[in-house]
Amino acid sequence: MASVRHLVCRWWLCHLSKSPTVNTPGFRRSKRFSTCSRRRTVMPAWVMDKYGSNDVLRFTKNASFPVITYPNEVIVKVFAAGLNPLDVSMRGGYGAATFSMKRDPLNIKQSGSEFPVTLGREVSGVIMECGLDVKYFREGDEVWAAIPPWKQGSLAEFVILSANEVSHKPKSLSHLEAAAIPYVAATTWSALVNTGGLSKDNCAKKRILIIGGSGGVGTFAIQMMKAWGAHVTVTCSQNAERFVRGLGADHVVDYTAGPVEEPLSALEKFDLILDNVGGDAERWALNLLKPWSGAKYVTLVTPFLQNTDRLGIADGMMQTAVTVASKALKHLVKGVHYRWGFFAPSGPALDEIREMVDARQIRPVVEETFDFSQVPQAFEKMEKGHARGKTVVQIIKEGNDL
Repeated sequence: MASVRHLVCRWWLCHLSKSPTVNTPGFRRSKRFSTCSRRRTVMPAWVMDKYGSNDVLRFTKNASFPVITYPNEVIVKVFAAGLNPLDVSMRGGYGAATFSMKRDPLNIKQSGSEFPVTLGREVSGVIMECGLDVKYFREGDEVWAAIPPWKQGSLAEFVILSANEVSHKPKSLSHLEAAAIPYVAATTWSALVNTGGLSKDNCAKKRILIIGGSGGVGTFAIQMMKAWGAHVTVTCSQNAERFVRGLGADHVVDYTAGPVEEPLSALEKFDLILDNVGGDAERWALNLLKPWSGAKYVTLVTPFLQNTDRLGIADGMMQTAVTVASKALKHLVKGVHYRWGFFAPSGPALDEIREMVDARQIRPVVEETFDFSQVPQAFEKMEKGHARGKTVVQIIKEGNDL
């Protein structure tokens, strides 16, 4: 029975993404899927050959140059790369089991074959090569994208992506600014729109609570919700209050002054809660929702990847399903909805967000920038936590010849 579950889970994971990740029998990698005749074999990149602390990061000038193997792919020359807490976690092996499954659904390759791994989930750059089926982009287009965690990341000179993961970059932003947005934007969009059911047409005057509002997702969510007309309450530390109010937060609760559930309970109840913190928040947060009105609690802190890392793919997914189903049922009888939110790469979502950025409804929040040679220092900064926006690495200075 366990082997059957294992095979079913492998099949399911194989179909999660629109872009295939497995070589089919008879597939010839030498077949041309792009019109570009230029060929390089190596490029500069920061890679890691094993999981661990910051010392596993290694700079090389001989990383494998990406090759288009499917006609819907594009190669992007990276100008700037955004870092997220997920990158620090992935460096330590977080999600390794699930991401390895996504890379190799049929378990053809040996364990450890994912190395060397390049981190970085956000990219802003210029398209250098297009697959034959790519119609919406052409060489020289300035683009941005959120990179799925099972793919090679943006801490490299070039990165390969599916065209449906890419969007034209906002004209009003530099590459350095644009690289601070895609991953947090796609995550926020997935949580609030896909899972939370919000849109610019139904968000006016809704009461939104963002638990943990000064980080990457929190700062983006504040701006998006305010652009759509919602009333936004945020929890953060006292020294971040002015910062989040500057982004549009209507009400701020200081978590350093004591348990936040007490001042929050004194407020009018909420239509949606976005939880970026997890932990104890789940115990009291659902009591703050409006009962029997479709109100939702959406948390981005889930045990899914921890379960698959600890228990394996099959048992981890079963444990995850049991957990989320039991919690959803427990709260449904109280008249509120319990949901998990996940990152979902989406070029169309970034298209919508680009319009909001160019309309000055959303601005990038860059806390600190690093040169390409300073990637280890950027990770050290990320590990300290208490972010007030994003950390961005400049791979190539704008204005350089392509």
